[in-house]
Amino acid sequence: MSAHAPSAPTPLSALQRRFHAVRDQSLALAAPLSEADCQVQSMPDASPTKWHLAHTTWFFETFILERAEPGFQPFDPAYRVLFNSYYQGVGDQHPRPQRGLITRPGMAEVRAYRAQVDARIARLFAQGLAPEMVTLVELGLQHEQQHQELLLTDIKHLLSCNPTDPVYHPPRLPAPAVPQPLRWCAFEGGVGEIGHGGEGFAFDNESPRHAVLLRPFALADRLVTQGEWRAFMDDGGYSDPRWWMAAGWDWLRAQRIAAPLYWHKNEEAGSDPAPQDGWTAFTLHGRVPIDPHAPVVHISWFEADAYARWCAAQQGAPVRLPTEAEWEHAACSLGGHWADGGNFQDSGALHPMPLAHGADNEPGLQQMGGDVWEWTASAYLPYPGYRPWAGAVGEYNGKFMVNQMVLRGGSCATPRDHIRASYRNFFPTEARWQFSGLRLAQDL
Repeated sequence: MSAHAPSAPTPLSALQRRFHAVRDQSLALAAPLSEADCQVQSMPDASPTKWHLAHTTWFFETFILERAEPGFQPFDPAYRVLFNSYYQGVGDQHPRPQRGLITRPGMAEVRAYRAQVDARIARLFAQGLAPEMVTLVELGLQHEQQHQELLLTDIKHLLSCNPTDPVYHPPRLPAPAVPQPLRWCAFEGGVGEIGHGGEGFAFDNESPRHAVLLRPFALADRLVTQGEWRAFMDDGGYSDPRWWMAAGWDWLRAQRIAAPLYWHKNEEAGSDPAPQDGWTAFTLHGRVPIDPHAPVVHISWFEADAYARWCAAQQGAPVRLPTEAEWEHAACSLGGHWADGGNFQDSGALHPMPLAHGADNEPGLQQMGGDVWEWTASAYLPYPGYRPWAGAVGEYNGKFMVNQMVLRGGSCATPRDHIRASYRNFFPTEARWQFSGLRLAQDL
């Protein structure tokens, strides 16, 4: 993996502090949950909280301790299969749809597993780590931060299955918001560059940095809101095949999709909560009324693409989803400030937030970082000259480069120090349980 290692490795003292901070954060995210909450798997694409905590520990035990610890002995030999996700080079895996059936070990033993592995990693820090191990520790921390986001999205899906609408975390009240008309930020065409090319960590799928040809385009200055999505719904957006890809229309009808995931319309008067139009959404704070000024979230690529096609017809303009090259080019035009003010996991909101009062006076792109992952029009494919990491960790990204679409920017569940302008997230076209939304683009 040396060809894709960070160009300036983190000093060991800073890396050790970061190791403990990231590991502690995972436990903090699990703290509001009961033993039963941590055990259940609500669908095959999700994993139990207990599994996330154990798998991220398995990563450090398997890729760090097994290689670098003298006289290595596993915490429990059975964990090598139980908590292996998809690394064929490591060995067998327990079937993903059956992760919720692993009632043992319990949470107490998983916490003991984490504590023992953390102590053993700390001893390696004290003894000194080879450069390759430093790189693997940083990869393990980035991997764990991805699972912190997955932990939140997966527990949200699980809690949404409970008719009592349980609260994971008390809500953070949004700042006063004002309606903001959508404005366009224009970018000249020409030859640009995208991909990671600077200091610090990046996944192998972000490299190599390469030239791209851009036609003149414009990007919406903000995310699409729930109020705007309601207009799409009210105009029959979910019942008009004109806006949908053929596969999307088949998916829509088969799944009986009529609104974003977690939306529900209560026709009864006096419901609690009781929004004027009856629409509510389940959140990590329980069920709340739809906020027309907040970004729409939990939509699939099929829905995002259909909305863009509907907008193009409404406006008589070439409106569409942006390509990932356009998105990254626009984000990089803001320099190191592209994600300033973004609502990430660190804010504690754990839900997309509307633009604060006064934001309408600020020109230019907003909400590029945080709140929702932004679907793009780009398939998840290797960059020209892409080479996966060597060894088993080479399975991390490359083997998923088929039947997936790229998302950019991070979400309200993403740790702020985990994201970069070059970061490429990817999911299938029908995925909705992630914090996914959209921003519009158009040709000029």
